[in-house]
Amino acid sequence: MPSNNLPSDEEALQLLKNSGCSDKLIKHVKAVSQYAEEVAKLRGDADIALVRIGGLLHDIGRCKTNSIRHGVAGGELLRSYGVDDRVAQIAEKHVGAGITAEEADRLSFPPGDYMPRTVEQKIVAAVDNLIEGSRRISIERAEVDFCAKVERQAALRVRSLHDDVFSCNDRFQNDA
Repeated sequence: MPSNNLPSDEEALQLLKNSGCSDKLIKHVKAVSQYAEEVAKLRGDADIALVRIGGLLHDIGRCKTNSIRHGVAGGELLRSYGVDDRVAQIAEKHVGAGITAEEADRLSFPPGDYMPRTVEQKIVAAVDNLIEGSRRISIERAEVDFCAKVERQAALRVRSLHDDVFSCNDRFQNDA
């Protein structure tokens, strides 16, 4: 799938700055973007430009809220800026390992399924779980962190998403 209507890296970073994102957050999204691009290249089945820009803009909603709703806020903000809807969907679906329609209803989200479905959505969500600040961490560390924060089923999805993204290719080394 070719990339169409994607902002450049510079335009994406400018959107983050203009939205009021902190330097710390920008450092985080750069780390996610870089790692996600590495994963996309190794997999060979993803739109690399979409993954890179999705990684840069996945947390733009944090300029509005640091709650679990930051994904939804990010999708809305990106659409208001006219950014490619595929990038908005990456922002909406990156939280944890996704949010089911039932969970979204309980959380009073707009109706819908917030589970990552495309390979690009999955890569950004899985990699985001492995970046703490701007440092890579292990999946084991990420699992411990999620178990402390969310219900068990949501925490279990973190490992499942990781396995889906990383186990397709034996060249991956998650050596965090």
